Amino acid sequence: MLRTERYSALILRCRPSGEANRDVWLLSAEAGLMRATVFGGPKSRLRAHTAPFHSGQVWIYHDPVKDSRKLNDFDVHSWRPGLRELYERTMAAGAMAETILASHGGGGNWAGALALAEAILDTLESANEETCRRILLYFFWQWAGFLGLQPDLNHCASCGNTLAVSSLLWYSPQDSGMLCAACAGDYDRALLPVNPGCRHWLETVSRLAPRQLDRYTMDSKSDREVKSFTTAILTEALGKRLASWDW
Repeated sequence: MLRTERYSALILRCRPSGEANRDVWLLSAEAGLMRATVFGGPKSRLRAHTAPFHSGQVWIYHDPVKDSRKLNDFDVHSWRPGLRELYERTMAAGAMAETILASHGGGGNWAGALALAEAILDTLESANEETCRRILLYFFWQWAGFLGLQPDLNHCASCGNTLAVSSLLWYSPQDSGMLCAACAGDYDRALLPVNPGCRHWLETVSRLAPRQLDRYTMDSKSDREVKSFTTAILTEALGKRLASWDW
């Protein structure tokens, strides 16, 4: 049976398909990740609308026999042209999109995943160079939480003791947990340091919306550690490190 369904969706990726068509990967609130084909040449209105980071209502025609999908129409609500006006915005948006694709849309809470992705893109659209990086790090940390992988920053995963606010912590990727200095000394595996500044920033931004991030800076050491820490968590989850994370 052939049918057309409407979805609230965000386009994450586009690729050419054949001589005149293109395949698009979308994150929808109703069905998660989907791939659909957009038919039409370069002058097609629909083709012009289906660009990365556009979001709105899409109508998709599904053939269950061939298990193929065709994107029939797209009512774009958010175009986000500002993402293409600054290199850092484009790269951060791309890294977010590739992370969502690699993690299969985040599981089953697709509406929550879409809301987070759209909030990130809306904030990136007017962000300066420095803030773009912080927004991406914020996304990494929030996405780790979304996947159920955020480690407890207040208790040692080995001994269970409460971790002092001013103490240096250590993250074990293999155990997916934080370690106090005493327990870290007993490990013969590679550990990542998480200093008090890094920990404070992560705990603070966990309660914030993306648009508030321009108020919360951090020193360069903490910035590096946040990136190493959050990407290590996601690397363990995905089984690989994405090239788009490094720019």
